[in-house]
Amino acid sequence: MEIPITQSKEWLVLQQDLKEESVYVDEKDYKFLAIVKSTPVGNYLYLPYGPVYKDEIAFQKALDSLKQIAVTHQALFIRIEPRDKNFTDYLPKNTKKTKDLNPKETWVLDLKGSDEELTAKLPSRLLRYYKGAAKKGITIEKSNNPDDIIHLLRLQQELAKEKGISTFSENYLKTELSQPFATLYLVKYKNEEMDRQEIVAAGLVFDDKTTRYNLQGAQNDTGRSLHATGILTIQLIKDAKEKDLKIFDFWGIAPEGAPRSHPWAGFTNFKKTFDGYEKDYAGTYDVILNPIKYRLYTVVRSIGRKLGRLKH
Repeated sequence: MEIPITQSKEWLVLQQDLKEESVYVDEKDYKFLAIVKSTPVGNYLYLPYGPVYKDEIAFQKALDSLKQIAVTHQALFIRIEPRDKNFTDYLPKNTKKTKDLNPKETWVLDLKGSDEELTAKLPSRLLRYYKGAAKKGITIEKSNNPDDIIHLLRLQQELAKEKGISTFSENYLKTELSQPFATLYLVKYKNEEMDRQEIVAAGLVFDDKTTRYNLQGAQNDTGRSLHATGILTIQLIKDAKEKDLKIFDFWGIAPEGAPRSHPWAGFTNFKKTFDGYEKDYAGTYDVILNPIKYRLYTVVRSIGRKLGRLKH
């Protein structure tokens, strides 16, 4: 069974550090990490990219276990995200498709093979920028100091203001960076004319035994003009290869046929310049345990989203 980092024991430690009540179950043919979430209407269990299971029978065992845990926590529903895209062939009763939380589609790059084979998969244009970065005054540094997360947060807040989207809190990002699987990359640019150095891009990656997940990143206008994100991505991939990881996960693309107005359209075009391949998952589903309260929950959630859009 392929276990995503969001269903690992390491992710459990992250949730505990975030003071999130969680339940971890590790059986021979299924595993899951369920996070207890609260709403004004009641609790629910959330399994980011979970549960993980061997086959359909094992999934049913996992679901039975989850239902018992749901009773203990008075949960209205169980929010699951199986990575098995054939999951829809055996949907449980009272299951409803909901808005995808983690990406349903992602772009991945195979890191196996020689350095030369990997280089052939990288966009030649970005490789030129990468090779010429030092001459332009661009350097890349790695950090595991949680206090450095402020640089990523600042860049994300600038982007959020421009795009009208939300960001994680400083405490959340600090807690992520404090985990042993997390590394922060900072792209620095020394402007000789102004005799100062600034951080123009940043990226936060998570590594497990096989995969580097490129979860979060941002750049400012100066970074865009310098192609900082492209240069950084090349460095992230090269470092992952050096660590003998097997997969680089770009973490999310727009679905096939999405319009140019899709918020991920630009990111998707960039990611697909790398010679990787698409991986599709089942998406996010709610297994409803209390239909009446679940309907009330959806009404409250809908109102909250509308108020959020008006605020932005």
